[in-house]
Amino acid sequence: MRLSREKVNHLSKLILKDLLQDDRVEFYCDENDLRLEIVDIIKSELEVEDEIDDAVRRTIESYSKDIREGTDEWEILYHKHYNEETKKRRGMSLG
Repeated sequence: MRLSREKVNHLSKLILKDLLQDDRVEFYCDENDLRLEIVDIIKSELEVEDEIDDAVRRTIESYSKDIREGTDEWEILYHKHYNEETKKRRGMSLG
């Protein structure tokens, strides 16, 4: 899922706002520097998600049987391979 630059910036501001309101968190850098780091992390995570999605789609396309996107069979295979690919790349599994 792609997010626009504006949405990523908006998310970073919301995250920063919550962090600033949390008394358990201390900052030793400029707020904007921290927000920019949050933006970088969000972008990096989105890139990984895109890579996983591309790998899963290639896997499903490699099946000898033509499996149409949107069918129950495709959805089941997508989720199965998505979880496997996520576990490979991140060392965890998503429900």
